[in-house]
Amino acid sequence: MSKARQHGLRRIFAAPAAIGLASVAGLVVALTGDGLRDAMSWIALSIPALVVIWAMRRS
Repeated sequence: MSKARQHGLRRIFAAPAAIGLASVAGLVVALTGDGLRDAMSWIALSIPALVVIWAMRRS
């Protein structure tokens, strides 16, 4: 693959990968503790919902 094509794939999949990592991190944090970790998990797990709302409003 050419460098331009690799850069394009990286650019395409960067946002979905970041959203997926935030979701996984939120689930792991939610399962491993209470208190502050609960708040952190709510924040991390709200990211996909906020992205969907943002995308729907934009289109």
